[in-house]
Amino acid sequence: MISEFHYCGSALYCEKVPLSRIAQIYGTPCYVYSRKAIESNWRAYDEAFMGHPHLLCYAVKANANLGVLNLLSRLGSGFDIVSVGELERVLHAGGGPSKIVFSGVGKREDEMQRALEVGIRCFNVESEPELLRLDRVARSLGETAPVAVRINPDVDANTHPYIATGLKENKFGVAMDVAHKLYHTASRMPALSIVGVACHIGSQLLSISPLLEALGHLLTLARELRTEGISIRHLDLGGGLGIQYQDEQPPSPSEYVEAILDLIPEHDFEIVLAPGRSIVGPAGILLTRVEFIKKSVAKSFAIVDAAMTELLRPALYDAWQPIVPVLLRQQGTASRYDVVGPVCESGDFLGKDRSLNVHAGDLLAVQAAGAYGFCLSANYNARPRPPELIIDGETVHTVRARERLVDLWRGETLVPL
Repeated sequence: MISEFHYCGSALYCEKVPLSRIAQIYGTPCYVYSRKAIESNWRAYDEAFMGHPHLLCYAVKANANLGVLNLLSRLGSGFDIVSVGELERVLHAGGGPSKIVFSGVGKREDEMQRALEVGIRCFNVESEPELLRLDRVARSLGETAPVAVRINPDVDANTHPYIATGLKENKFGVAMDVAHKLYHTASRMPALSIVGVACHIGSQLLSISPLLEALGHLLTLARELRTEGISIRHLDLGGGLGIQYQDEQPPSPSEYVEAILDLIPEHDFEIVLAPGRSIVGPAGILLTRVEFIKKSVAKSFAIVDAAMTELLRPALYDAWQPIVPVLLRQQGTASRYDVVGPVCESGDFLGKDRSLNVHAGDLLAVQAAGAYGFCLSANYNARPRPPELIIDGETVHTVRARERLVDLWRGETLVPL
């Protein structure tokens, strides 16, 4: 995956812009994304297919900023969504409905209705009740709903349990035998049109093996259905390819796609992928400033102005992300610090036991923060959310303004006397 964050001398840059200048103009905390990195990471998948029919449906949940979505739409990307809110964001950003796949286990009737009205590409159905609801909604509108059934292949993705989605104890998808029955049920419903088979086994995957094992299950089912007269046009393998946070060595998009194509004869099935983290994760950082250095008997703390409200992953998953200085100090020595925020929770940390040569007032960058960063942010402790910026060479685009204090109570009212 491409990263455009680099040191020039002692200063950390995003593309051609020093991050110290970003902090000076836009303040901290602040999310900063590289346009070049986002586009290069997406193209790495697209170019790897070498003409094989495919559709890359960026997983909107990874980073739903309109600026990010618009950049990907211009490249020709499709989008994998899980809510009507994500649907409307994609449409507002210029994404085409015919390239939208609607995933997720709990689609409401109003969400199905809106997706049918705009004409999305496919619904990934995850249960029999959902299939029946979709048929009912489609018939009420006089529409035909394109569907794929998401199978749960019971494949261990060897990832964090909170982001594993392909085991039988997970809430996602249906078992192979159940899926087979659902396809025959759907084939008898005139308001449904079967178009594919879907699967997604988890996120931050560091090996191709479980992904290919899941693909094997998809191929088996798809070919069985074809012999039974049920046409399958595409295989949706979901996303999940990991990125490097610490010392991980994830496969590249080209290695993954090459392995997929080795198993599928040319033009036998169209391939749909839903990468998210691997496109935007390395393309973003969270910029933060050290407020205080605090030393206790047991630990030393670098207290920064970002918190779990800006970046939840460390508190939620005990996730590790690199934390580096924006300006390298030429003097002094590094010490071990817990990098913590000001939120009133002991779980409010960005990193523990980090080696840093840092003083109060210094700037730090939390790297690999472009995915599951701002999209998981919150206003806990009445904290306004930070701005989001996209750097394009020497140009800085504000794609989300910093929230103001008055935004915190927008829509709220007092109880009348």
